[in-house]
This record gives sequence, structure tokens and C-alpha cells, in this order.
Amino acid sequence: MNSDDCVTEINWLPARGHQLRKTGVHFDAVRVAGGDGRRLAHAMAMLTRGRPGPIIAEANSNKAMYFLLNPGSTSGRSWPQGVTRLDYVLIPALYGATWPLSWWCKPTADGRLVHTLLLLSTARAFLGSAPRVAEGMVTEPR
Repeated sequence: MNSDDCVTEINWLPARGHQLRKTGVHFDAVRVAGGDGRRLAHAMAMLTRGRPGPIIAEANSNKAMYFLLNPGSTSGRSWPQGVTRLDYVLIPALYGATWPLSWWCKPTADGRLVHTLLLLSTARAFLGSAPRVAEGMVTEPR
């Protein structure tokens, strides 16, 4: 059995076309539009030696990238402007007619998803947003 056969056994992947999935069950999802999304996906690929986890690319005018992360891992975090947490995401099949969506990085048989903290810190660096200051933390001399 090759690795593609194993990947097709992931229960949230549709056999063909697209399928709308609620986030928080099998994964969470964030969306980054345009060139920022593409640059973020490339940075994640470089940081993970080509294994960033499942990322979906949109080919229409918005050219957004959708990052699939561990369920429950996106809430309670301060995502920078330009990153949108999603309640639902359209998942394309691995093969066949799935336009305008395609897999920029396919899911793997081991079920590994995009690393939330790595994506968050990389998004903050790329999109220019600093993390929230902890309550009570001194940030300026008085």
C-alpha cells in the first residue's frame, strides 16, 4: 500500500469534488488572503522542511490559503489582522475536479496538521502584529 492509499483513508477527505466541514471536529482552520497567504505558506514549508501540514490553495481572484490546525487550537489566541478563523471550510478531494480549490500541501497518512504556535508566530512576523502584552507586565520604564 503506498502513502496515497493511506491518505485516502482519512475520514474527513471527500472522495471527489468538495465537502463543507465544520471546524473544531477534525481540525480548526484559518484563512489568509492573497499574497500574504502564499508567502506564509512558503515560510511554513521552509520552517518545517517541506512538511507544513495540510494547506488548501484557492485559485480564484482572492487566492486565499487555508491552513488546517489541531481542533480547538485557534480559539483564545490573538491572531494578527489578515488571519481569519473559520467556522466552516470547504475541503477538496485529493484528485479530480476541485477548482477553485486544490491542495497546496496534501494531508499525510499520519494525520499531522499545521503546527498552531509556529503558524501564529510566523503570521505575526509576516503580518506585523505583536503578541498581546500579559496583564500586569511592565513594558515601559516609569
